[in-house]
Amino acid sequence: MRLAHLILAHKNSSQVERLIQALAHEHFDFYIHLDAKADFREFAHLAALPRVRFIRQRHLVRWGSYSIVEATVQGVREILASGIAYDFINLLSGQDYPIKPADSIYRFFAQHIGRSFFAYEAQGSEWWQHAIKRVEEYHTVYYEFRFQYVLQGLLNKLLPKRRFPLPYALYGGTYGTWWTMSRECAEYLVAFLDQNPQVRRFSRLTWGADEFLITTVLLNSPLKDTIVNDSYRYIDWSGGGANPKLLTVADAPALRQSDRLFARKFDTDKDAEILTIIDQSMLTPESQVPA
Repeated sequence: MRLAHLILAHKNSSQVERLIQALAHEHFDFYIHLDAKADFREFAHLAALPRVRFIRQRHLVRWGSYSIVEATVQGVREILASGIAYDFINLLSGQDYPIKPADSIYRFFAQHIGRSFFAYEAQGSEWWQHAIKRVEEYHTVYYEFRFQYVLQGLLNKLLPKRRFPLPYALYGGTYGTWWTMSRECAEYLVAFLDQNPQVRRFSRLTWGADEFLITTVLLNSPLKDTIVNDSYRYIDWSGGGANPKLLTVADAPALRQSDRLFARKFDTDKDAEILTIIDQSMLTPESQVPA
């Protein structure tokens, strides 16, 4: 089994380096998509680490916009073009961290070749009652121009509700951005978006497409029965708002008890000690992995 970790990074190269070191394994490779806004010189040294590559085509990522999906899909595309026969692509941010040892993570996925792991809710759930506006209304966050939100308001006032360009059921959720997909799903995703430019055009005027678009595409595909509704991520949304809670040393007991493989999000500028605690008490051979 071979796995490619695709890391979306935009800041704090030392924290990204620590993430890579924590996941070091002979069967894991690392591909970093560095936001076009970031200074590459601050991250260039990471290319000297074993099995680390940079995604060549960088995207300027705006929070909440379709550009997150674009950066992700470009990373998937370049991984598939690498010539290496990966069984999985695992999407991480530079602020994620494993909470199980790399070898345990390897063994888990080696036992589930052909499966993909997403966390999602079906259309009609409580989350979708609010999130449906991401699809039905016009959002201009993908762009940056003067008076864009005035225009956005006018479009939503004057035009009818938007509809997804294909007769698909929608799937997504607050855990939907981060996932592990099989090679088969990766190949299907790239081919689908190449063959359906209307989906790309539509998505540029949505909000938060990273939480629903890829999941929706794959759960309406012939591969839907290979998808497990669990991403094995620990993410704490208890604080409310549009961002998950920043994890600190206070969260260490909950992380120790979790059966998840990865957690987010961390910021070593705010609390680096939590990663040290994870290194010393969770990333050991004795740590258990879910069945």
